[in-house]
Parts: sequence; structure tokens; C-alpha cells
Amino acid sequence: MPEQTSEERIEAPKGRILVVDDEADIRESLEDLLATEGYQIDTASNAAEGLRKLEHRGYDLVLLDLMMPDRSGMDVLADVRERDSETPIFLITAYGSIEVAVNALKAGANDYFSKPWDNEKLLIEIDRMIGKRRLEEENVQLKRALKQRYSFPNIIGKSDRMLRVLDLVTQVAPSRANILITGETGTGKELIAKAIHANSPRADQPFVAVNSGSLPLELLESTLFGHEKGSFTGAVARQRGYFEIANGGTIFFDEIGTISLDVQAKLLRVMQEKEFMPLGSGETVKVDVRILAATNSDLRKLVEEGKFREDLFYRINVINLSLPPLRDRKEDIPALVDYFFTKYCLENEKFLDSSRRSLLKFEPDAMSILMEHNWPGNVRELENVVERAVVLTTDPIVPVGVLPDFLLQASGMRIRRDSSGYLSPEASLFEVVADFERRKILEVLESANWSQTDAAESLHIPLSTLNQKIKRLNIEIRKKVDAKAERGA
Repeated sequence: MPEQTSEERIEAPKGRILVVDDEADIRESLEDLLATEGYQIDTASNAAEGLRKLEHRGYDLVLLDLMMPDRSGMDVLADVRERDSETPIFLITAYGSIEVAVNALKAGANDYFSKPWDNEKLLIEIDRMIGKRRLEEENVQLKRALKQRYSFPNIIGKSDRMLRVLDLVTQVAPSRANILITGETGTGKELIAKAIHANSPRADQPFVAVNSGSLPLELLESTLFGHEKGSFTGAVARQRGYFEIANGGTIFFDEIGTISLDVQAKLLRVMQEKEFMPLGSGETVKVDVRILAATNSDLRKLVEEGKFREDLFYRINVINLSLPPLRDRKEDIPALVDYFFTKYCLENEKFLDSSRRSLLKFEPDAMSILMEHNWPGNVRELENVVERAVVLTTDPIVPVGVLPDFLLQASGMRIRRDSSGYLSPEASLFEVVADFERRKILEVLESANWSQTDAAESLHIPLSTLNQKIKRLNIEIRKKVDAKAERGA
């Protein structure tokens, strides 16, 4: 059934009701009664007309006659319920009995009234039913809004460790607490900070990110707190600082461990007093800003070394969110790859299906290399590899050869052997498969007199695939032997 539009809600503040009855005086009587109470009324003189109106417009309630010339109300009720289980329907009949009432309720009617009905009782039940329906709709919309609000479309991960992180984000986002996000470079600390902000009561206010490590120390104070015209050489105009810009919202300090002790002292004052004084100004500026901070350093160690204020550490570390490195959640790699494929296929307008999702997939060997790599650069490093693949590939199945050299070399070097040259007992499945592939390809190449074309034919694989495997497995190609010259010798 069509949903009722907001425009229709404005027209009918109490609700829109459809009356389906073949008796004109009944329709007119109900229309007068309900219109006086503030409802907007549509009427239909038979079942077919009533069904047409239900198809084209949403109603808050339907009053349906049980006996009509073209079809019975029970048939119409069954027809409506096949397509719409939600719209309240009251059956009205001149032939009231307990059996009819029971059958009507079993068939999906919400209530049952016999002619002549009690107007006051009918109005009470209509008010109650429409109120109940509207409350249910509001609850559904609220749940949808909450589900959408507490979602993280740019954070990919179904591993246990990432799910625990996201559960904690959901829990802490609505609070006012300052949060320290820790993790290696490339684990997505800023994405988590943005998710906290987006799911907080401050979501409609500014989110300002400060890359503390990239700003020269002499500029950081001016950047954070602003300055007045003439406060230092080059200050040609008043400049608002990040704290003033972020007022009411969130300020995110990336790599907070790099800021100087002097700036740390001023930051602590802002957090305690909720005010600051721009450079060159004699007046304080009041602010309400939530602090989120991130670091890949050990702040406790920096505190012990006297490089980070202990009181500031405790201020920002009310709640700690520790992000796992990618090597500890490798089960998330396939989903991350799919996400980045779509992102960069959209940017490059290539390999997209009708719903604008990526058509690209890594071939199994390439995916095995990705799953085995330890990713010291974490998600950011994986993203770079996928972007490179999207740019360089000409085939929806991305071959091993498109992977960067460091991955190919690492995968070939990963075959661990014992002192006698045999495969180590600690070798992984990937190493076992790679070792078998390497030996088989070498055997066939030697048999084919080092002709890669003949070897590919013997192995029943494309020449391009063989070349990719040779590169990945670090196979050294020997010169082909001239058989005629050898016999002549």
C-alpha cells in the first residue's frame, strides 16, 4: 500500500479514513460524523472502487461494509491483507453475530461494528486505533533512525576485535567524555573519531581535525587559539583558531604526543576552564568543545620521560579505544578489498555494474598473497595496493602481476626451508602451495627447453599467467639451449 505523504498528514491532522459501503446514506452519515471530528474522508460505493483507492493512496483506517453487491467485505479484507498487513480495518454489517465477528477478526479485521452503531464508541475506537498506529510508525522510524545513526558505513570489519571496537564506539559516542584512540599508523584512527562525532549529540556541529605532527610548533598555538592582527610578524588580520571554529562540536588531535609542553599546558587550561585567550588578545573566548585525541606513541612512556604532561594524559584518556593492526584481523581483508575496489572504480569510472558496484576481483593467487602479508602500513597500505590494482588492471579478474614488487618478492621469500633445503615443517599452507608450484613450473620449463610459451601450453594456462607466477615465485629463467648447435658440437 502507498505510504501517506507528509502533505497528506498536513491536510488531515487527525488522519485520513476510507469508507467503503454500497449504501449512500451510510457513507454520508459516516462522512459527516468523522469530518466534524477533524478526519479527512474518502468514500467508495463498492469493493472495486475501494480497492482502487487503496492502491493509489495510503489511509490511516478503513471502514468496510461486510455485504456489498459486487464482492463481500470478507473477500475485500483478504485481498487487502495479502498486500498490506498494517492498515487498520473496521468491518461494519447489518447482520451482527458472534460467529461473524470471530471470523472477521480471524481474517485480519481490527474491530467489528453492527448497524446501527454507537457513534461515541465508534469515534473512541477510531481515535484509539489511529493513535496506536501512529505511535507504532513513530517507533519504527525511531528505530530506523537509531540504526542509521549507529552505523559506520566507512568502517569495514566483522572480525571479533573490530566488532568490540564498534560496540564501544556506539556506547561512548553519546557521552561528553574525552577519548584517546590508540593504534599503529594506518589503522583508521581518524575514521573512528569521525564515527564518534557523527553518532554523538554534536553531530550537527563542526568536526575539526588537527594534524599535530605536521604543524610547526611555532604555528600550532596560533592555529589552535587564533590571533589578533599585529600579534606577531605576518599577522596581518585577526584569525580564528580551531577551538573557536569547533565551538559546540568536536576537535580531533591526531598524533597528540608530538605537541610541545607549552602548548600542552594551554590545551589543559582550555579543557579545565573551557576558555582561552587568542595570541595578542586581552579577552578570553568561551568554548564548549569535546576533545578526541589519537596517537601511535606510548603516551605513558612519554609521561615517564617528561615529554608529555601527566595531568593532560589523564584528561584525554578518560576512555581508551585501541585499534587492532590489520595483521591481527586478516579476516577483514576481503571485505576491505571489496570496499576499496568500489571506491576507486567509482573514482576512475571503470569496471562498475548497473548498481555502480565494482566488478573487480583478485585472482586466487593474488588474494592469497594479500591474506599472507603482514601489512605494516595497515589499512592505508592495503588501500594503496587496491587503488594501484584498479588503475593498472585491464581485466575484471586482477592478476598477480598487478601487485607491487614488494608483495611479490615477500611472497616468494616466504617459503621457509630447513638446513637441507627441504620445506620447513612450520611452513604455512600458502608456502606449501607456492613450493609445489615453483617446483612444477621449473620442471616443465626445463622439459620445454626454457620456452615459456611451450611451458604455458603444457601447463594449460595462459602465457601471461605463467609469467606472473614466474615473477611471484622468483624463478630465474635460463637461456634456451640451441638443440641443433648442441648436436653439431
